[in-house]
Amino acid sequence: MSHDIAFPMYDLHRPDTVALLRALTELLAARGIVVKALCPQEALLSHWRSDTLLLSQTCGFPLVTQLPDVQTVGCFHYTAPGCDGFHYRSWLVVREENARQTLADFRGRVVACNAEDSQSGYNALRKMVAPLAQGGAFFSAVILSGSHRQSLAAIGQRRADIAAIDCVSWALLARHEPELLAGLKVMGSTPLAPGLPLITAKQTSASTLAKLQDALHELVSHPRYQVVCDAQLITGFSPIARDAYSPLLAWHDEAAALGVTHL
Repeated sequence: MSHDIAFPMYDLHRPDTVALLRALTELLAARGIVVKALCPQEALLSHWRSDTLLLSQTCGFPLVTQLPDVQTVGCFHYTAPGCDGFHYRSWLVVREENARQTLADFRGRVVACNAEDSQSGYNALRKMVAPLAQGGAFFSAVILSGSHRQSLAAIGQRRADIAAIDCVSWALLARHEPELLAGLKVMGSTPLAPGLPLITAKQTSASTLAKLQDALHELVSHPRYQVVCDAQLITGFSPIARDAYSPLLAWHDEAAALGVTHL
C-alpha cells in the first residue's frame, strides 16, 4: 500500500519542498514504508483527513478545531528569527511609515489575513486585539487573502494596513521574494505558540508512527540531509502530543469571552 506524504504549509520555493519530500521518501523506504510524495492539489482539509495520509504538516488552529481524529507526529524546529525550539510566533507587519505606531493605533483600519482558520494569521492576532476591541471587533474590514504572501502584497498595495505573518514564512519570503517585502516592516509580534504540527491519519499504527518519528530524527541530524533542511530553515524535530496545542483553543475562547469572535 502506498501512503501519502506532503509538506504544503511552507511550500514557498517548490524545488526545496520537492527535495525535502524526496529525502523523507528515501528515509521511509529504508524503514520498509513505501510512500507517494505529493504537493496537494485538493483542499487541504480533505488532504489532512485522508485515510491514506502518512505524514503532512497542518496549522495548529485547524488541528484543535477541525481535525479531531488525526494523530500528531511532532514538530520541526526552525532557525527563523522569532522561533524558539518547536515554538514560533507571528510578526505584525505594516508599511514603513507606520512602523513606529502601536497595535492600538490600528483600530478601525484594514487587516489582511490568510484565512480565518489560521493560527499565525488570524487566531494569534485576535488574541492580541481582543482586549483593545470595541463593539466586538477591532478592525474596520478584514481581507481574507488566501496566503501570507498575498497578505503582504495587500499591505504593499495599500489595500490593507497590517497583517500577522508567520515568522518562518517571513524568513523564507525574505530569502526567495525579497521584493515582496520592500517597504514593509515588522512593528511587533504575537506570543509564542507551538509550531505547525506534523500529523498522520488515525489509522496509522503505533509501530509506523514510531518509524515516522525515527525517520524525522534522522532527517534533521544526519549530515546527508543538512542542505535539504537548511533550505527550509529546519534545525530539529520533537515528538509533540496533541495536548501541546490546547492553548490555541484557549486563545480563541479568551477572545470570545471578551465578546470578540472576529477581527
